[in-house]
Amino acid sequence: MNVLAIDAGTTGVTALVVTENGQIIAKGYEEFAQHFPEPGWVEHNPEDIWQATLAACATALRTAPEPPSCVGITNQRETAVLWDRRTLAAPRRAIVWQDRRTAALCGRLREAGHEPRVSELTGLRLDPYFTATKLTWLAENDPRVWQGVESGDIAIGTVDSYLIARLTAGARHVTDPSNASRTLLYGLASGAWEPELCELFGVPQEALPEIVPNYGPIGRTDPAAFLGLDVPISGVAGDQQAALFGQTCFDVGDVKCTYGTGSFVLTNLGGEIVRSESGLLTTVAWQTPSGERTFALEGSIFVTGAAVQWLRDGLGVIGTAPESEAVARTVPDSGGVVFVPALTGLGAPHWDPRARGLITGITRGTTRAHLVRATLEAIAFEVRDVVESMTGGSGAVLKADGGASANDLLMQLQADQLGAVVERPAIQETTALGAAFLAGLGAGVWGSQGELRKTWHLDRRFEPGERDDAAYERWRAAVRLATGG
Repeated sequence: MNVLAIDAGTTGVTALVVTENGQIIAKGYEEFAQHFPEPGWVEHNPEDIWQATLAACATALRTAPEPPSCVGITNQRETAVLWDRRTLAAPRRAIVWQDRRTAALCGRLREAGHEPRVSELTGLRLDPYFTATKLTWLAENDPRVWQGVESGDIAIGTVDSYLIARLTAGARHVTDPSNASRTLLYGLASGAWEPELCELFGVPQEALPEIVPNYGPIGRTDPAAFLGLDVPISGVAGDQQAALFGQTCFDVGDVKCTYGTGSFVLTNLGGEIVRSESGLLTTVAWQTPSGERTFALEGSIFVTGAAVQWLRDGLGVIGTAPESEAVARTVPDSGGVVFVPALTGLGAPHWDPRARGLITGITRGTTRAHLVRATLEAIAFEVRDVVESMTGGSGAVLKADGGASANDLLMQLQADQLGAVVERPAIQETTALGAAFLAGLGAGVWGSQGELRKTWHLDRRFEPGERDDAAYERWRAAVRLATGG
């Protein structure tokens, strides 16, 4: 039996067909457009996401030896999507997780004294990153659409909810705890939408999706809507929690980092809700059909791989992202150059939406190679900031995945900076793999987490070498400048 995994990311949709032994036998990918209507604003057309999903899945299924037995979904989180319950058409573009338009709104709520209570209930903080303030902004700035929400004609959700609605031809309006726990509307203790939070952010609770476990009977695809397939949707999770699952981080203390547009470090907390005093988020990792929840601590870094893309597209100093490794290797270090890639503010552990990118230490001897190496070092420093906040520098093994984890120099810099082993799996598409694993558990392809653990294989282990603490101290000083400290 094969599983179809849909990974609806920030810039495109990946579809994988995964076998019972955890191997990828078919793949499709389709990009979709990004919209930046104003500085700091990021939007997606939901129809573009859906069409990219259809195209990616059609490509993957074309070369698969047999139809899939079930479907799993993982998605960019926090993005606010609205759609007509009857036609499934979106009345406006989605507001993406990277969007910073609600910074002033967050400040207003913080000044009114709401943040301690919001954090107590959700494990999150007041930041434009999360879904609820985007919905408040819509209520205040798009009254025509919001009237449809209040009348019940328009549904609210995140990308997972929207895709499930499209896959089922509108039969299901659901989400899972991993996505719900990123909205600022879900209570960590209650495991449900919080009326107090819905009132604070002005969100009608009846417009929100039903919360269902991360695997099990979630819905069924409508063949007329989805490529002729009539199969169960049996797994769903937000992308970072799916990557934690795909890395088989099933034990308390297991840590993974996904190096993508941003980087996201998660550690498994087991069944205990642990609060962070150092800028980390407490989130739901997954929930079983019996209701048992696993929690995670998360450090969300907004710009890492996107900084390399900026070198390519914004400055033109490299031709491709993979070229960054070869260019950076032409110099032994960054020559004192420090790059703080706060291109959309700073996430964990600093949480400053107004911080802006900064490059320091430039001299007449600075070359593009120094800047490229400083960019890779910045990624390693950002992850060190989070991991040390998370583990206290315990030296726990870090499992790395995502596109930038293919960069051997970055992985070695990371091991050096952490003073800990970094392990890269043979299959780096761990986000989609996590969706496949959840769906397969939900449909009986696999019987236990133990079976899934056997499918994980090591590609390369990076042992820590000498750590450049002086460079890290220069980094910390530059971050203080970027944040106005």
